[in-house]
Amino acid sequence: MRPSLRMIGALFGLLLCFGVAQAATPDRRMAITFDDLPWASLDPTTPLPATGSVPPAIDAAHARLLAKLVAAKVPAIGFVNASRLTVHGQQQADRVALLQAWLDAGLALGNHTASHVDLHAVGLAAYEQDILAGDAPLRTLLASRGQVPQWFRHPWLRTGRTLAEKAALGRFLTDHGYRIAPVTVTHSDWIWAAAYRKALEHGDAATQQKLRDAYVPYLVRTVAYFEGRSQALLGHELPQVLLLHANELNADTFDALVVALRARGYRFVTLDEALRDPAYQRPDAYTGPLGTSWLHRWAMAEGRPWTFSNGQPTSPNWVLDLAGVPAGSE
Repeated sequence: MRPSLRMIGALFGLLLCFGVAQAATPDRRMAITFDDLPWASLDPTTPLPATGSVPPAIDAAHARLLAKLVAAKVPAIGFVNASRLTVHGQQQADRVALLQAWLDAGLALGNHTASHVDLHAVGLAAYEQDILAGDAPLRTLLASRGQVPQWFRHPWLRTGRTLAEKAALGRFLTDHGYRIAPVTVTHSDWIWAAAYRKALEHGDAATQQKLRDAYVPYLVRTVAYFEGRSQALLGHELPQVLLLHANELNADTFDALVVALRARGYRFVTLDEALRDPAYQRPDAYTGPLGTSWLHRWAMAEGRPWTFSNGQPTSPNWVLDLAGVPAGSE
C-alpha cells in the first residue's frame, strides 16, 4: 500500500520534532573534584592511636568512595592538604596509603596547600610557602608513578585581595608547573557533612538516611541553578566543575549523585577536558572574600549586578540546626 501524503507529512513532522529535540539537548559535561584529601576530618594534631593514624571508619569510607568512583568510571581529581598526611609533624604511612589507593584507582591528585591556609589572612609570601610545603610530598608521591603535580586549588576559593596579588600568585604557580583548578558548581556540602558526622557519631540511622535522601536532590538543584547561570552569562552550558569534599556523606551518596547527574544528561570528563571550553579563558578579576563560583566571578568582571548570583539553593534550616551552623552562614 502506498503511504498517503498525510502519513508522509506526519512522519516528516515527527522526524523534525525529534531533530529539534536532539539539537536542543545541551552537551552536558562535568569534571568532579574532591578537596581536602586524604580525608577532610583527618587532623594533623590529634594523639596518635596505637592502631594507626587512620580510624577504621574513615578507612572504610575512603574505600567506599573509591569503589564508587571506579564503578562509575568517573575521572575525578583530589586536592591534597599535605598536613593531613602527618600527626604532629610526622608523616604517617597509613595516611599516605590513602593517596596511593587513589592513584591505584586511576584518579588524579593536585595541590591544595599543606595546611589549608587562607591567602587573604596570611598574605602572599606565607601562602606561597604553604603551596611549596604541599608540593614536596605530593611531588614525591607522583614521581613514583611517572607523574608531576599539575593542578592547584585555592583553599576557601580565596584567590587574592588585589589584582596585583592575584597576578603575582598566578606567576608563582606557572613557574612551579601549576594550573589553577576553578570551580563553577559551589555549594555547602561541608554543612551537610557536619550534620551527617554527628548522626554517625550518635548512631542515629534515621537521621543519616534523612540526610542522604535530601542531600543529592539539593546538589542536583544547585547544578541546575548553575546551568541557568551559564546560559544567562555565556549563552551555552559550559562543562561544569563540581567541588565536593572527601567525607563520609559524599562516600555514602556518590553513586546516587552519579545516577541523578546522568539522568540530567551529564557525562563525566577530566578537569583538563572541561577547561578546554573557551569560557575558561575569561579573566577572574574577583578580589572579594566569598568562595564563589567562577560563573559569578566572570559575571562581576562583566559588570553584572550582584543580583545575577541570586537564587542559589541553600541548606534547609533542619540541616543547619543538625550541623550546629547559624542561619546565614552559607
